[in-house]
Amino acid sequence: MHTRTIGQTTVSAIGLGGMPLSIEGRPEDRAAAIATIHASLDAGVRLIDTADAYHLAGHVDDEEVGHNESLIAEALRSWSGDTDDVLVATKGGHTRSLPDSWEQDGSPEHLRAACEASLRRLGIDAIGLYQYHRPDPTVPYEDSVGTLRDLLDEGKIRQAGISNANPEQIRQAQNILGGRLASVQNQYSPAFLSSRPELELCSELGIAFLPWSPLGGISKASDLGSSYAAFQQVADELDASPQQVTLAWMLATSPVVVPIPGSSRPETARSSAAATDLELSADQQSRLDMATGV
Repeated sequence: MHTRTIGQTTVSAIGLGGMPLSIEGRPEDRAAAIATIHASLDAGVRLIDTADAYHLAGHVDDEEVGHNESLIAEALRSWSGDTDDVLVATKGGHTRSLPDSWEQDGSPEHLRAACEASLRRLGIDAIGLYQYHRPDPTVPYEDSVGTLRDLLDEGKIRQAGISNANPEQIRQAQNILGGRLASVQNQYSPAFLSSRPELELCSELGIAFLPWSPLGGISKASDLGSSYAAFQQVADELDASPQQVTLAWMLATSPVVVPIPGSSRPETARSSAAATDLELSADQQSRLDMATGV
């Protein structure tokens, strides 16, 4: 497994997004969900992304809130390998108290309480990477990110990141954190390129960029139009899947990119991890760039 860096931490070049294992449509069998995490770890994945809000919507009970964090903690405890080099990145600032909803709560009180709860569920003394999940329009951004700064200074978290941020917020967070912003996690895929400015800014500043939903739309030709054909063509040339080519294309874009595709089955987890072995030629990269219009 090739590696990349988030802050001062070396991680696998591709991570695992845990959300599909805990929200609507999640595996009914908990053992199957754990097997998916184990498959990623067996394949060399050393970054797992989660959040306290990855659970079924409409719940506020302790058994459901933080479902994904608890699942990951159980999977790490039961895995046969050494987990010391596994970075678990979690997030706070979202809630799902209503059906079919994603509410924001970026208040310092909520973020501090959420961090403490995540620490308990993960069974650790300090969170490797704690991310502000999404800006809350009712709370000044400096107050929310300032809470992450305080948690960092107190040793509750080892690294701080932000998610769903624009360039101005990235620069603001970097300033509030005293140059210690480790990562930015935004939606980015061939079908969703609006975060390209954020990716380019992270490349300029040397901040890790974690695309969430990196495979969004790649399985449906209708979503990507003619660009899907380009990914399929390169996949045929490399004896790979279009999904693997998509991840390889992202990795070739910038050394700060660390995609975190979600998986709900062991076979898809292994397939995503194997994408780090793909090497795109300059011609293939150029064709994919042209197809997506970047």
